[in-house]
Amino acid sequence: MANAPVQRMSQLMAKTLRDDPADAEVLSHKLLVRAGYVRRTAAGIWSWLPLGKKVLTNVERIVREEMDAIGAQEVSLPALLPREPYEATGRWDEYGAELFRLQDRKGGDYLLGPTHEEIFTLLVKDQCSSYKDLPVILYQIQTKFRDEARPRAGILRGREFLMKDSYSFDTEDEGLAQSYALHRQAYQRVFERLGLDYRIVAATAGAMGGSKSEEFLAPAEAGEDTFADCPNCDFAANTEAVSYELQPVDGSAVPAAEEIPTPDTPTIETLAASLGVPASATLKNLLVKVDGEIVAVGVPGDREVDLGKVEEHFAPATVEMVTEADFAERADLVRGYVGPQGLEKVKYVADPRVAPGTSWITGANKDGMHAKNVVAGRDFEVDEYVDVVVVVEGDPCPKCGTGLKLDRAIEIGHIFQLGRKYADALKLDVLGQNGKPVRVTMGSYGIGVSRAVAALAEQTADEKGLCWSAEVAPADVHVVAAGKALQTELALEVSDKLAAAGLRVLVDDRAGVSPGVKFTDAELIGVPKILVAGRRSGEGVVELKDRLTGEREELTVDEAIARLTA
Repeated sequence: MANAPVQRMSQLMAKTLRDDPADAEVLSHKLLVRAGYVRRTAAGIWSWLPLGKKVLTNVERIVREEMDAIGAQEVSLPALLPREPYEATGRWDEYGAELFRLQDRKGGDYLLGPTHEEIFTLLVKDQCSSYKDLPVILYQIQTKFRDEARPRAGILRGREFLMKDSYSFDTEDEGLAQSYALHRQAYQRVFERLGLDYRIVAATAGAMGGSKSEEFLAPAEAGEDTFADCPNCDFAANTEAVSYELQPVDGSAVPAAEEIPTPDTPTIETLAASLGVPASATLKNLLVKVDGEIVAVGVPGDREVDLGKVEEHFAPATVEMVTEADFAERADLVRGYVGPQGLEKVKYVADPRVAPGTSWITGANKDGMHAKNVVAGRDFEVDEYVDVVVVVEGDPCPKCGTGLKLDRAIEIGHIFQLGRKYADALKLDVLGQNGKPVRVTMGSYGIGVSRAVAALAEQTADEKGLCWSAEVAPADVHVVAAGKALQTELALEVSDKLAAAGLRVLVDDRAGVSPGVKFTDAELIGVPKILVAGRRSGEGVVELKDRLTGEREELTVDEAIARLTA
């Protein structure tokens, strides 16, 4: 076995910090900076230092090995991309402000790639002409760009990040399902090898388009995604993908709608307090503009509207809140007193909880007036039912009815059955067995490589610092020379022997640094095994410590080497 190099900390370009960075909000941000893995270059833009680059490379290696194992072929496509393919699919506009756009010196429009569906589609269109050329799975591990409005949490949410994106191309839907299943299994192997705790949940497709979509989430307090998990069955979904079944009721016994004076009650809270009713008895009507047209969104008064779901439903149209100017132009819309009955030239979208036959207290479209006994389907019609409420703990599981539990998580992977959206836009056909053109169907599959590093830090760190698994750690063993020349000499000798046996070794040989600081740094850096040349170095005895469990034992040098290389 070839000797692995020994990395001396006296020569390592990395400085550990005692205190958390002032702008750090989450654990991974604090520890990756303090341990000398990354440094901030600008908002949402990070530099990877030698230790961080080793971890990042190890994550890449695992991803690459599992992609290769399912027969995927690696390519490398440009990050600087022309406008035209993205315009053809509509994503030049759909991506909105998150897309980095730029022009060359001749005025040509370009973008920095957020994902590469269009470019991979054109590559296959150029290279594959027959059904015999398919199926094929192509992938790359490449830097992506998104102009995040609020980059935060260190490398968890950056404007530049490393991602594995792969794409499958098949002639039949059954082939797409098989390619999707291959990726799903490969992702499970990747995250198990990384040592991540993860959940597979149903998700929405978003700007990617397509039909079936699942996310791989790593539960963590720092997560920006919220997912719902059923304690009674196998249901799990991003809250944006949780649905509620429309359940009509018999409202025939409800008295006729009646207007009631309710001065100074423009909010659900003031209305419920004034009438002495629960907020759930009222109907909240939120007005938004969809590409400039006013749309009313109705939900029970005790629930909040999830604007992300509203935007998802109307995409790629632009959704924005109505303004004072909008109310001024529409005398029939009375702020704080809007009701669905009698609305003109306003589309009414409601959550399924506003089912036919349900009775509500809602605005009477007059200042200081509400109406009671307003029945859906009798006094007003719903143009479209859409799941638009913010999911809360205890909402019924769509599968079994048990109350759902909610948890925060980090999205580490996402897989999509795109279908023919991009093939249709870019006219990707191959000749079928009968000699006629066949429209290709696609899948898209992403893993956040740099984000996985942060997710690992979030899940495995303890009060002392980082705690890497063996597969991703920057070294196999961290050797610490605890003080004087004798200890340093032994530490270097042991390091060379371990390297000769093929282990990756980080040795702390820094002069003038106290043993206490070295021990603290070893635990902060988080290599799985720590070997200390300390007070018994003269006897040829060292201390071996397991970073995860904290277990220690004193061994002779030969015993320690045998243990570490077993």
